Amino acid sequence: LLRFIYSMSIRQRYQYESVLGLKVGRLNKGINTQFIVYRIGSTVIDAGPSNQWKFVRDFLQKETVSQLLLTHHHEDHSGNACRIAKLFSITPKAPLLAQAKLANGYKTPFLQKMVWGSPLPVITQPLNEVEYLSTGQAIVPVHTPGHAKDLTCFHLPEFGYFFSGDLFIAKNLKMLRKDENLHELLTSLNRVVTLDFNTVFCPHGGVIEKGQAALNEKLNNILITCEKAQQLHAKGDDLDHITRTLLGDELIVAKLTGGNFCKRNLIEQAVTINVSNFS
Repeated sequence: LLRFIYSMSIRQRYQYESVLGLKVGRLNKGINTQFIVYRIGSTVIDAGPSNQWKFVRDFLQKETVSQLLLTHHHEDHSGNACRIAKLFSITPKAPLLAQAKLANGYKTPFLQKMVWGSPLPVITQPLNEVEYLSTGQAIVPVHTPGHAKDLTCFHLPEFGYFFSGDLFIAKNLKMLRKDENLHELLTSLNRVVTLDFNTVFCPHGGVIEKGQAALNEKLNNILITCEKAQQLHAKGDDLDHITRTLLGDELIVAKLTGGNFCKRNLIEQAVTINVSNFS
């Protein structure tokens, strides 16, 4: 597996309207390790994984960077923040809940370290209620816990843009980490779909032009899964059987992470959700 991961690579540069992006990563075969670093003007959204630094550096050095905004502390999003800070003599901004982990470092599971590398400790400033592009347009941080307690997305209302961190990723949620909170995720999605935006910029899923509809679809798909799981649970089916029935067999990543990231985690929380709270 290690040889396979290190032999693969993903590199792609592209532009969508005023946003530039660089996609990096080692593979996209079963485990999605692609990551897109976005920049709009001199503002960069998330730093990318540390083991992809030379590509991120080359991408960012083409123009000055005056501002780095981090969505949360996870190593694929924050890995290069320290290097970017030094390269451009800036202090990154991050959610308040992320600052201690970013400054002091934290343990990352083996598979995540293998895929993304380890983040370098970095001192950050807290995000303001509103940030601004160098050209004056507002960037509104939106706290969206669920995937992580500190996850914060960025809404650019004047452009109709929404930088989604790890809130979106895909329309269908099939796996969950042990430390993710499904109720908080649904609450965050329920809040975000009321905002006014068109285009979602997802660091793993790319640019989604009908982004508000896509996030709403994700919300509805999760609720449908919860309803089906609860129906089977009420009939007496155990969690393993419900998982196989609704989501299929576990993927290899479940074994590689010791069950930290798996389908059963999703079903275990799905049977506890009060779906009527989100309708």
